[in-house]
Amino acid sequence: MTSTTVSARSATRKPTNRRRGGDAGAGGAWFLVLPALIPILVLSVGPLLYGIALAFTDAQSGRTAATQWVGLLNFRDLAHDGLFWESFRIGLLWAVGVTVPQFLLALGLALLLNQKIRLRWLARALAIIPWAMPEVVVGIMWRLVYQPDAGILNETVRNLGLGDGRDWLTGLTTALPAVIVVGVWAGMPQTTVALLAGLQNTPRELHEAAAIDGAGAWRRFTTVTWPALKPVALAITALNFIWNFNSFALVYVLTNGGPGGRTRLPMLFAYEEAFRYGQFGYAAAMGCVMVAVIAVCLAFFLVGRLREGDGK
Repeated sequence: MTSTTVSARSATRKPTNRRRGGDAGAGGAWFLVLPALIPILVLSVGPLLYGIALAFTDAQSGRTAATQWVGLLNFRDLAHDGLFWESFRIGLLWAVGVTVPQFLLALGLALLLNQKIRLRWLARALAIIPWAMPEVVVGIMWRLVYQPDAGILNETVRNLGLGDGRDWLTGLTTALPAVIVVGVWAGMPQTTVALLAGLQNTPRELHEAAAIDGAGAWRRFTTVTWPALKPVALAITALNFIWNFNSFALVYVLTNGGPGGRTRLPMLFAYEEAFRYGQFGYAAAMGCVMVAVIAVCLAFFLVGRLREGDGK
């Protein structure tokens, strides 16, 4: 056998060995990812698929008969359910009413905490306190603030001579704004932290160069700070809108959807249908509609990010 033939055979074997090594590496990678993937499949994907399937049945609590497949019946009933669509409208008002002030106030606070001020470390620590508190605790605390007889808010109103105060959480016109204030206060820290991280990643040399060129504070913000902060701002705003639209615990503790359904968010409405009236199939259909809304919002966000990336 000539040396040329041996060399040719060796050359043909090398890609095969590399391919086998690559397959083994891919299998090892999947093995490493599996421990994190299993909880996601069991706790997130599995219940989601089960809930979607449940929406096409007549499942009810305490029912002795077998659950039947009803197709799109729940969705047809839902399309004509005025109470659900009213709760959907309230949910959108709540999500927008919380997300927009939340972002604007968090942006101002992040800009302040990014400056060289005295006791900045203490201010940053105090700013994230609401984030560390469970929503149930936040709800109980703010119920005491809004308490009509001895609450801090009404006591302040009386001391300033602005009236006798009012029951903020049971008034038809004040309940939703009062709850929105709590939502803004509770969710602002996480937005502040995200925006502050984005500000700290902005090169300080760019600000110094703009200042040397004679740019004022507003000009530096629009030409240097905001372009660098925009990706973080868009991402945290989209996440905040999703989280706020899916809110449950905070509003449940504060008003339980009242008065007269003025603060009944879609998640509260679905909860009542499932666990108060036992209509599991109908409540699952509501959940599917909410998941579809969130998916559309995410699609718009991702398309916008992709177009922005292509533009660059």
